[in-house]
Amino acid sequence: MNEKLPELRERAMKLPLEPGVYIMKNSADKIIYIGKAKALRNRVSQYFGSQNNHGSKVRRMVENVDHFEYIITTSEFEALVLECSLIKQHKPKYNILLKDDKGYAYIKITKGDWGRISAEKNNNDATAQYLGPYMSHYYVKNAVDQAQKIFMLPVCGKSFPRDFGKSRPCLNYYIKQCCAPCTGRVSVKEYNANFADAVEFLKNGGKASIKALTDEMNAAAENLEFEKAARIRDRINAVKRVGERQRVVATNVPEQDVIALACNGESGCFEVFRFEGGRLYDRENFILSDVEDTPKARTEFIERYYQLRGKIPPRVTLDSECEDAEILEQWLSSQAGKRVQITVPQKGEQLKLAQMCRKNATEQIAQKRGVTAKEESALIELAQILGLDSAPDYIESYDISNLMGDENVAGMVVFRKGRPYKKAYRRFKIKTVAGQDDYASMSEVIRRRFEEYAAHRDDGNTFGIMPDLILLDGGKGQHSAVMQVLREMNIELPVFGMVKDGKHKTRAITDGREEIEITSKRSAFTLVSNIQEEVHRYAIAYHRARRKSSSIKSSLTDIEGIGEKRAKALLKHFGSIKNIKNADLQELIDAPTMNVNAANAVYNYFH
Repeated sequence: MNEKLPELRERAMKLPLEPGVYIMKNSADKIIYIGKAKALRNRVSQYFGSQNNHGSKVRRMVENVDHFEYIITTSEFEALVLECSLIKQHKPKYNILLKDDKGYAYIKITKGDWGRISAEKNNNDATAQYLGPYMSHYYVKNAVDQAQKIFMLPVCGKSFPRDFGKSRPCLNYYIKQCCAPCTGRVSVKEYNANFADAVEFLKNGGKASIKALTDEMNAAAENLEFEKAARIRDRINAVKRVGERQRVVATNVPEQDVIALACNGESGCFEVFRFEGGRLYDRENFILSDVEDTPKARTEFIERYYQLRGKIPPRVTLDSECEDAEILEQWLSSQAGKRVQITVPQKGEQLKLAQMCRKNATEQIAQKRGVTAKEESALIELAQILGLDSAPDYIESYDISNLMGDENVAGMVVFRKGRPYKKAYRRFKIKTVAGQDDYASMSEVIRRRFEEYAAHRDDGNTFGIMPDLILLDGGKGQHSAVMQVLREMNIELPVFGMVKDGKHKTRAITDGREEIEITSKRSAFTLVSNIQEEVHRYAIAYHRARRKSSSIKSSLTDIEGIGEKRAKALLKHFGSIKNIKNADLQELIDAPTMNVNAANAVYNYFH
């Protein structure tokens, strides 16, 4: 806790209710955050009030604030302009800062026979020809991929004519995406003609290529070269199919950017789709740490992004609201020299584009964390529903199983990154509870689990991992019992109960006070349902195994001279009651813990 909070709040409450820019500094007088405000007193005082209302990033920033300065401006717009200028100049630690490592992209065209085309990030080969530079790596890579497939050029590392006939053609040949010069059946003249058409396609685009190819096809048909005409026809159709595929990611708005944010508390990703002529021509993503899914974060990103990228389209489409949209529109318009509109679509084509953009942002985070986009989406949704600061990586779930208080056991399952982590599953035999008391049983299990945590936190045992979230198979009673134990052990963890309906299916989640509806959030609902079904299955399987073992032992303990210890040793040695029954007298005498009298008793019992 920052000891200066009362002093800082007192000073903040004396600020004027006017627009301006505030500058947070640490004890070394270094700027750590710059922000703008419609009313300085209202905005700045919020930082130094209750810290429970802030996300983790803001709390860390406030911890480091030693003092602050401010500049009064005549309008909110002037405050935004000044804020952008100061952030660009000082690059404060807690502002959103974007690293521009994009650079230029080139299309490399090798010279001579058997030429190749490739997407490159530099143009340092003096022996090759280059097209470019282009700002979009996405555009260049797509264009090269399309040219290679349409004109059936090889993408392997083979060299021709050196590698003729040395190996079988690869899969691309069989799916008609490579003419397979490696077979030695393609003449250099034919290959070079295909290569020249590919270069023409890259230089002039699909429409020009279709026109040139159509003229070539007609000429071949007139000369009765029907096989050649048919090959050219197929190539024309391939170019047209590429155009059709491009329309899948297209929009009725000729020029716009679509920006979406996905975050899990630990990190966030802004995805940008850039459209020109109604088609996607570029995309970028920026992985940032400690990005909270707030309107303020979107505004900060837009300010930084368009300082980085000079080209501003007439329309910016967002997946959700941003802060101070009108002022931001005014600033974008002033930077672009034309009217710029910010929209948040609610339906139709534009909404689908925003959702697709967000899905791609989620995929980027998922790849970074080693999960699928579906799993990441479920964890993010669950964190939002439960009010967690970040997506829970390590979830533990518990269930009690017994039959009228008999063979009282518990199961603990773990989901790591949204998947079952069976290495960490644990089973508990209830020791201190007699009869059927699920609340007391759950208390015992949680106490024992965190006693194990204290014993194993440094030795690599999975008991030594502190979970991000605990889900109990039960309602308010179980939740209350567990929270009491955690308070006694001075452990702070988010704990929720999974509430079932009459058919033992997940219906809601409870925080001990009220129920939280989750059925409308499909990804999170599916994840919680899977966790509840898995922990119930695991606990009841252990309970059934205990009952079966107990019944087997009880049949052996009916024999005179065979107690529970000998029954257990016999079962372990022979493996089953059937094997014990089929054993001869000497085998029984030789078994662990047995003597002649006990062996005779067992043998006579079964015979």
